[in-house]
Amino acid sequence: MSTVVNLFTLNNMQSKYKIILASKSPRRHELLAGLDLPFEVVIHEVDEVFPGGLSMEEIPVYLAKLKAAPFLDELSADTLVITADTIVWIDGTVLGKPNDYDHAYAMLQQLSGKKHVVVTGVCLTSKDKQVAFSATTDVYFKDLKDSEIDYYLKNYQPYDKAGSYGVQEWIGYIAIERIEGSYFNVMGLPVQRLYEELIKF
Repeated sequence: MSTVVNLFTLNNMQSKYKIILASKSPRRHELLAGLDLPFEVVIHEVDEVFPGGLSMEEIPVYLAKLKAAPFLDELSADTLVITADTIVWIDGTVLGKPNDYDHAYAMLQQLSGKKHVVVTGVCLTSKDKQVAFSATTDVYFKDLKDSEIDYYLKNYQPYDKAGSYGVQEWIGYIAIERIEGSYFNVMGLPVQRLYEELIKF
């Protein structure tokens, strides 16, 4: 019965809102499409800068809200915008997207043989309502050989990815010993949590 109710509620949301995903990430496009929700992609560029003193969970939520801000003055009553940001957290520091090969190499060396945390902040914004949340996943890397890092960077060029890696790519196959939490969160969108939040919205 609850499944029927959830699907009915989700169908109501589809009929009530035109959904916009404000993300260039092809992984997020794929994951949101997996929820069988029609959406379009609209992007406003923002400087992804956050103030100091924020916690691990607060940083991506702040950035997700920042990405939603340019939409606030142009939203119609039947539009819902989804924004998201993903960070990699290790040793008390944030790993964002690398600038170049050397930067990415240093990041993967830092992740090698350690646990890191992937945190995604998601913000749902309509004309009269905004809900934001975060999801965390623990990821454990094996010790990486220099040759493995070099092979991955030269063949996959993960310069658009936080922490310099994509879990769904070669490095995920050979380096990740285990994951505690949502796999899809590591890809960039915690779709199970997002589904629940959309139903409540």
